[in-house]
Amino acid sequence: MALSAPTAARNGDAPRCDHLDQVRQVRAQATTCAGCLACGDNWIALRLCLSCGWVACSDASPNQHAKAHYQETDHPIAAACEPGSTWRWCYIHERNV
Repeated sequence: MALSAPTAARNGDAPRCDHLDQVRQVRAQATTCAGCLACGDNWIALRLCLSCGWVACSDASPNQHAKAHYQETDHPIAAACEPGSTWRWCYIHERNV
């Protein structure tokens, strides 16, 4: 799965998220959450880091490995891994972008 940088902000009335400038065209490095597999847990949904392509479990999952990836790397924007989804989240602003 490859995602490219958005061409326009979809922030509604909120100010444009300046972290969208850090979004890169990335290829998902996995189709599973390596952290959950390592500890034998399941995930609810997967998130794709739009800075490096790391795939990890969502905040709705027990281990929140995508948030941990942000906390370790400061990569601010993640996207849903579901085909056709346009959902993106900025961890810094804690909102959809």
